[in-house]
Amino acid sequence: MKHIVLLGDGMSDEKLAQLGNRTPLQAAHTPNMDFIARRGKLGIARTVPAGFAPGSDVANLSVFGYNPQTCYTGRSPLEAASMGVELGPDDVAFRVNLVNLQPRGGRLIMQDYSAGHISTEEGQELIEALRNDCNGGEFQFHPGVGYRHLLVWRGGVVDLITTPPHDITGKDILPYLPQGEGAKGLIELMNSSQTLFFNHPQYRKRLEADKVPANSIWLWGQGKSPTMVPFSKKFGLTGAVISAVDLIRGIGVCAGLEIIKVPGATGYIDTNYRGKAEAALEALERHDFVYLHVEAPDEAAHSGNLEHKMKAIEDFDAQVVGPILAGVKKFDSYRVLCTPDHPTPVAKMTHTSDPVPFVLYSGEDQENHSIAGYDEDSARMTGLELKEGFRLMEMLLKG
Repeated sequence: MKHIVLLGDGMSDEKLAQLGNRTPLQAAHTPNMDFIARRGKLGIARTVPAGFAPGSDVANLSVFGYNPQTCYTGRSPLEAASMGVELGPDDVAFRVNLVNLQPRGGRLIMQDYSAGHISTEEGQELIEALRNDCNGGEFQFHPGVGYRHLLVWRGGVVDLITTPPHDITGKDILPYLPQGEGAKGLIELMNSSQTLFFNHPQYRKRLEADKVPANSIWLWGQGKSPTMVPFSKKFGLTGAVISAVDLIRGIGVCAGLEIIKVPGATGYIDTNYRGKAEAALEALERHDFVYLHVEAPDEAAHSGNLEHKMKAIEDFDAQVVGPILAGVKKFDSYRVLCTPDHPTPVAKMTHTSDPVPFVLYSGEDQENHSIAGYDEDSARMTGLELKEGFRLMEMLLKG
């Protein structure tokens, strides 16, 4: 039996007037997801437990089959695992976003949480400059992908209040700066990065190219190294993870799964969708489980770009779900789980903790004509509700 998770990050949404009071999933052309919704087991799952912020870290841990209430320690330690950065027992990892801040009315506004989706090469150039500026010591910077990077605070403080920058787009940053013991040192790092970036040659180059420059770092998502039971021990299967982002790869590393990096996988709407699908089918030749993650719908929603979110959903359906459904037929038996991790409403430009629509499909031919397709309303109407999202994996593996 082969098992595959097809996860469209942040696909779920809320109804929008410009879509005729429909959600993007309802309005998008998704014949492949609609096909399996009418023939599989359709329902909703609560992937974010009560009391947790609706982050991709918590929600994806749930879909992987891990209860966040017992293993979650923070987002950045998972990203550190993906990057091969070892954390000591007293080390605290922080996500470093390269961002663009703009003065407005005497305030400093979070203009762009991704510095115009800065390239990996440009991002690494700035992180290297920060690393040289710090010259070792308790704060250590590590380059990542695009605008996403890592800070390790040796012997640092974990009990701080920090805020994801994508949650405060267009807002004054002052109320959302790090708070608590040790916050002063982090704010000083952020302030010093602004001077360093402004004087870096890249700043002028991006302005001259009519691109959004990175003019600050933003620190958030802190945590210490987690302890997770290997996936093979927990579920008795070997497997692989395919994703463009360190967070999802990091969960895979902590779970002892193979990490497959696909050329051209960017984490945005220009990602190599078809390459991911081909890599997943190849991985199923040697494993019985694959987790295929696509970040693009979430990134588009964080930018408030409905057109890009619709395109990301339709490309996910056409270039990932379609090829996977065709390719898994070569195996004697298979199960497919298609789901978002959490909703990311375009209008809100951030995550919510509402339940998400999921569908489990095992090659059934019988069609349920009462189901309109793969969308939030259709999933709710089935009456199937999974209140503990981490049990989705048990449903996938056990049927």
